[in-house]
Amino acid sequence: MSKRKFVVLGLGIFGSTIAKRLSLKGFDVIAVDHNEANVERLAPYCDAVIADFSDIEELRGLGIEDCDVAIVATGSQLEQTIMGILNLKEIGVPYIVAKTKNKRYMQVLEKLGVDRIINPEKEMGERTARLLSVNRLVDLIELDDQTSIGEIIVPASWVGQSIINLNLRVNYGMNILGTKSSHEDSLSLMMDANYVLKENEHIVFIASNKAIDKLNTLE
Repeated sequence: MSKRKFVVLGLGIFGSTIAKRLSLKGFDVIAVDHNEANVERLAPYCDAVIADFSDIEELRGLGIEDCDVAIVATGSQLEQTIMGILNLKEIGVPYIVAKTKNKRYMQVLEKLGVDRIINPEKEMGERTARLLSVNRLVDLIELDDQTSIGEIIVPASWVGQSIINLNLRVNYGMNILGTKSSHEDSLSLMMDANYVLKENEHIVFIASNKAIDKLNTLE
């Protein structure tokens, strides 16, 4: 199976980060911006080119008809974003992601048939608020409106107790995926119901967002 090919239009912080990360993961990436400095910054990582993506002929010249996914990362410039999306659709890129900055822009992008719309500031603000509102929660990935994967530091009252004794699924609505120490990134899945939790250990779990909010009652 061939790996997917991406094109990123707009190389501000948001677009540059996406282009760089995808490239470092081994994907083919075309990064496009009209600003020479932005393009030069991405040149060591991917195929970065100076172009006006509101001009469909310039886009055609980049060979993006072979791309599987396009990311339009100019959320504050609605006219340029619209032109980029229309050009991508005419060229035939099958999946389009677009950045937006507010609800009004989002409504416009929805009418254009964008496959996924991202408001990074809003999403990060909501994520940060949830992290700060729940004791010991150190990371959170929302899978949808109802469910998230979280990482929490083992509460003092859980230290020295086994998973089966705590009965986390029944008492807290948590399904444990694994554990890891505070100084390691790797997740250990080698655990069973009799596994005893340690001080400062991290638990990675999946739970409903309502259940996660209730974890705030832990010390």
